[in-house]
Amino acid sequence: MTITDVRKRYLDFFAKRGHVIIPSAPILPENDPTTLFTSSGMQPLVPYLLGQPHPEGSRLANSQMSFRAGDIEEVGDNRHTTFFEMLGNWSLGDYFKQEQLPWIYEFLTQELKLPKNRIWVTCFAGDDSLGLPKDTDSAEIWKKIGVPEDRILFYDAKKNWWSRSGTPDKMPTGEPGGPDSEVFFDFQTQHDTTFGETCHPNCDCGRFLEIGNSVFMEYLKKSDGSFSKLPKRNVDFGGGLERLTAATRDNPDVFLIDAFDSARKAIEQRSGKLYNEEKATRSFRIILDHSRAATFMLASGIRPSNTEQGYVLRRLIRRSILEVDRLGIKSAILAEVAKNYTEVYSNQYPFILKTSDVIRLELEKEEMQFRKTLAHGLRELEKMGNNIDVFTLFTTYGFPVELTKEIAMERGITLDITALTTKMEEHQALSRAGAVQKFAGGLADHSEQTVRYHTTHHILLKALQMVLGPEVHQRGSNITSERLRIDFSYGQKMTPEQKADVEKIVNEKIAQEFPVTRTIMSKEEAEKLGAEHEFGANYPDQVSVYAVGPKDSTETNPKFSEAFSIEFCGGPHVSNTRELGEGGKHFKILKEEATAAGIRRIKAVLE
Repeated sequence: MTITDVRKRYLDFFAKRGHVIIPSAPILPENDPTTLFTSSGMQPLVPYLLGQPHPEGSRLANSQMSFRAGDIEEVGDNRHTTFFEMLGNWSLGDYFKQEQLPWIYEFLTQELKLPKNRIWVTCFAGDDSLGLPKDTDSAEIWKKIGVPEDRILFYDAKKNWWSRSGTPDKMPTGEPGGPDSEVFFDFQTQHDTTFGETCHPNCDCGRFLEIGNSVFMEYLKKSDGSFSKLPKRNVDFGGGLERLTAATRDNPDVFLIDAFDSARKAIEQRSGKLYNEEKATRSFRIILDHSRAATFMLASGIRPSNTEQGYVLRRLIRRSILEVDRLGIKSAILAEVAKNYTEVYSNQYPFILKTSDVIRLELEKEEMQFRKTLAHGLRELEKMGNNIDVFTLFTTYGFPVELTKEIAMERGITLDITALTTKMEEHQALSRAGAVQKFAGGLADHSEQTVRYHTTHHILLKALQMVLGPEVHQRGSNITSERLRIDFSYGQKMTPEQKADVEKIVNEKIAQEFPVTRTIMSKEEAEKLGAEHEFGANYPDQVSVYAVGPKDSTETNPKFSEAFSIEFCGGPHVSNTRELGEGGKHFKILKEEATAAGIRRIKAVLE
C-alpha cells in the first residue's frame, strides 16, 4: 500500500466508529514551551486529556505531523526517521481498553491485511514501588481476540509506560500518563546475536518493528511523587504511518515505501550509485530523512539559525550535505530532493506546495553557505598540522567532528578521542542545562502562576497591536511559571515610550477586573469576529475561543463586539483579570529585543 492508502483507511475506519477527523497541528507547538517541536499526536491535546471538553467531542482521530530531534543520531538504520506522520485516535473519557484493542487488531488484520501470526504485543508489568498495577486487563483482551499467550509479553515502565516525560519517576507534577500496550510486526528475518542471545519484540536486530501503541492515560503525577486518577480515563493511540506502510509491503525498510521513491531516484541519478549498494545505503537514508524533515520545517516557517528550531533545521541540512559529499555529489542537490517531497505531500499538506519557492531558495542558500564553512574549516585544519584541535574546529568554525576524524585517519594522525569525548559531553551538558532552564515550568503543567501568565500573554498581544499597529501578530511564545515571553512581528526596536504605553494598557485591563470567557464556535464565526489566531495553522471546524472583557460578559453572554481581546486558544486561563493583580502585582516588561529580521521578543513578569 501507499502512505495515502494507509492514512485514508485508518481515518475512514475510525470515522465509521464515531470519531471526528481533526486536522494535524503544526510541527511548531502552540502554547507549549516544554518542547521545540510537536513530537506526537497527543501533545496538542494535553488540555483535553486533563479534562477540558474538546470542541469536536470525545472521539477524535487524525494524522499528525511529528518531529523528534532526539532521533537524529539514530537515522541511518532501516526504521528510524526524525519527521513522520503519527496516525492517532483518542477517547476523551469515552471508550477504553475493551473497545480500543479489538479495534486496532481489526484495523491491522482486516483493513491492512497483516497476517495474524506475525503480530506480537506487549503490556505494562507494573511498578509496586509507585503503586502502579500490572496491566493484566490488556493481556486478557489480547488473548480473547486471538493473540496467543506466547506472543504477549510484559515489560517495565521503560518500555510500556507513556508520558511526554518518559518513565513515571521522571514525570513532573501535573503531567498525565499511563500504561501502554504496543503492537509489533514480525518480519521473520534472521536474528542477529550481536543484539542479544534471544530475539524479542523490543530487540533492535530489525526482525520486529513497533507499528502501534495504545496508551491508557488515566494517571496524574502528584506533588508528593505518587499518582492519582485523572477525572476521566482516556485512550491515546499512536501508529507510525511510514512503519505501517512498510508492514503492508512486508519489508522492514521504511525508506522503500512510496513517500521516498522519487527523492531516492533523484539521488541515484545524481550520484551514479544505487540505494542498496552496501556503502551507500546509510548516506541515502540520512539524506532522504533529513531533507524531508527540512522541507516540512521550512514550509512551517522555520529558518536556519544558531538557536532553537532553526539550529535543529541547520543541523539536518548540514548532516545531509556531508552525506551528499560521501556519495560523490559535489554540487547543490537538496532543493532538487525537496521538490520531490512537495509533490508527494501536496494533496495532504497543501501549505508545502504553496511555499515551494521559499523551500528551494532557503536550501540553496544554506547549502552554499555550508560549503563555504567546510572550505574555511579545511584551511584552519591545515594550519594545525598534526596537532588537530577537533573541539575548536567544531565549536568555533562549525566544522563537523565526523569529517575531522576522517581526515585525521586518512593522514595517519592519532586524535585524543577520550579528551574530545569529555569536552563534547561538557559542551552538550551546558547546552542541555540551558534548555532545561529555559523551558522550566511550562504551560503544560497548568500551575496557577503559569495560567496567569498565559492570560497576561493574551492581554499583552492586544496591547502591542494597540500601540504598534494592527499588523503586529504573534510569531512564537514561551510561558513558564517564572515569566512570559512573546515573539511578534514588528520591524524596529520599541521606544521607551511605547513600552511604557504597553505596560499601562496591560495594567489597566488587570485593574478593570475583566471576566475571561471561553466559547466553542465554528472556525468561520471566530474568523468573522476577528479572533487572533496562529499564522498558517490548520484549525478544526469547531474551535475554542477565549475573550477578555467586557466587564459584564459571562460564559453565556460573552459580548464579543465589546471584548478587549479575542483569540483562538485551547486554554487554560484565569476566570477574571483581577487574579493577575493579586498581592499587588503589576505587569512589567523586562526586556525587548530582536530575534530575527522583522521579529521582536518581549520578556515580562507580574511582580
